[in-house]
Amino acid sequence: MRPCIEKKRKKALVMTSLPLRALNRTFLQRQHLLRPADMTPMAMTAHLLGLQAQVNNPPYIGLWTRLQTFERDALTEALRARQIVRAAAWRSTLHLMTAADYLALRRAFEPALIKGLNAFFGTRARALDVPLVVDVARQIYEDAPRTQAEIRTILLESFPDNDPDALAYCARSYLSLVQVFPGGTWSKGGSPAYAAAESHLSASANPDYAIMPVFRRYLAACGPASIMDFQTWTGMTRLKGVIESHQGEFRLYTDANGVALYDLPEMAIVEADTPAPIRFIPEYDNVLLSHSDRNRILADADYRKVFLSAARVLATVLVDGFVAAAWRVDRDKKRLILTIAPFAALTAEVTTQIEAEALKVLAFVADMKDDPAGFAVRWA
Repeated sequence: MRPCIEKKRKKALVMTSLPLRALNRTFLQRQHLLRPADMTPMAMTAHLLGLQAQVNNPPYIGLWTRLQTFERDALTEALRARQIVRAAAWRSTLHLMTAADYLALRRAFEPALIKGLNAFFGTRARALDVPLVVDVARQIYEDAPRTQAEIRTILLESFPDNDPDALAYCARSYLSLVQVFPGGTWSKGGSPAYAAAESHLSASANPDYAIMPVFRRYLAACGPASIMDFQTWTGMTRLKGVIESHQGEFRLYTDANGVALYDLPEMAIVEADTPAPIRFIPEYDNVLLSHSDRNRILADADYRKVFLSAARVLATVLVDGFVAAAWRVDRDKKRLILTIAPFAALTAEVTTQIEAEALKVLAFVADMKDDPAGFAVRWA
C-alpha cells in the first residue's frame, strides 16, 4: 500500500487511512512475529528498545518466538557478561536492555520513574528530602550491591522518620541502578541485588537524551503509531509539541478513527491479507504494551481477559495476528502441562495448529529432567 500525503484547501493534510489488518500485519512484521529474524539476542533486544521483564522467564520466550535460532544460554551469558542488563526503565517497569541503550537512555526513563514514586507513595514520597536520600543511597551502592530489603534497612537508619519502601523507591528512581547476575536469568527467584550502573558497567549514564531518535527507533519496532501510543509506551507525557514540530520528517497516516499515525518514510506497510502464523506471546510482552490503542492486536472485548488486577498481563496466543487465547505452563512432578484458554470457539484446523506450536513452546521451556513424552497440552 503506497502512502498518499498531499495538500488541499487550507493546507490540510490528507492522509491515507490504514485498515486495522494492515496495521496489525505491519506491527507484527516490525516485531518479527510474521517471520523470525536472523539476529542475535543482543540485536533483537536493541531493535525492541528492551523487553519488559517483570518476571524472569518471559523475555527468553519473547526472544525465542522472534528469532530463527535462540538458546536460553545465549541470553543468560549476555546478562553474565553485562552486555544486557535488567533495570527499571520504560513506564517505571523492569526491562532487559542492552547496556549501551540503558546508559544512553537512562535520563529518558527518569520522568516515569519519578512519576511512579509520587503515584505509589503520595504524601510519603513528598515527605522525603530527595537530594539527601539520593546522596546517601549513592554512597551505599558505591560500597556494594544491595537488595531492595537491604537498601530499605540501611536507609531507614539514616531516615528513621520516613517510609522504608518510599526511601528504596526514591533511590531506584533517581539513581542509575542495574541488577547484578544472576538477576533476571531463567527461573532464578529470590531478591536480586542492584549495583550502581557506573561501577557495574564501567561507564556513566548519559546526562541527557534527545527524544526524536527514540521516537524513530520506536516507530521502527512499533509503527505506524500515534503520539499517544509513544507516550504510553515510554511513560512520558507532553511530547505532542516536539514531535509535531518534526512532522515533515515522517510519513503520516490515520487509523479507522481518524487518529494521526506517524511512520518512518523508508518503512513499508504490510498488506492486510498477509498470512500470520500462530504465535505464543509471553507475559508482559511488548506487543501488548506498545500502544495506547491496542486494537491492532487485542480487541476491546478481550482486554480484561489479558490485563488483570495488580498490573498482571497474561501470556497470549495470536491467531490470524490477533490475541485469541491465554496460556500458561504448569509443572506436575516431571510433567509439563501447557493450558490454553481460548476467548472464543476455534476451528479444528486452528486448534491443531495451536497444539503443534504449544509442543514447541514446551520443548523450549523444558529442563533436562523433563520427559518430552510427558508433555501435555490442555484446553481450559
